[in-house]
Amino acid sequence: MTVQNMMKQYQVALASQEWCNVDPLMHEDVCVTFSSGTFYGKADVQKVFENNFYSILDEAYSISNLRWIFLGKESATCLYHFQWKGIINGQHCSGGGRGTSVLVQVGGKWKIITEHLGAHAV
Repeated sequence: MTVQNMMKQYQVALASQEWCNVDPLMHEDVCVTFSSGTFYGKADVQKVFENNFYSILDEAYSISNLRWIFLGKESATCLYHFQWKGIINGQHCSGGGRGTSVLVQVGGKWKIITEHLGAHAV
């Protein structure tokens, strides 16, 4: 699978709201930064992702304006916008921002080693 296809698969996995679909795409030492904090290692990242999955019902998640800023044989880095909408505590909510993901090759498969999600620039 190409790194570009892996990011498409990641978007689909996130939209499923099922950790079992996201897990194979994450490196064991993954580091993810959200507005709520930074989480280290697959076990901690799983907890925060599952909390988001359970908190946002009927979530629709998408990635757009993806731009590869580095494409190497063993690592790659991309920038993108993300959008989500769903139901939180019975209320329709939505949001989005910008993301950066760094991917590495592990055993011939692309894995996310770090992801940083934040607000859009002002």
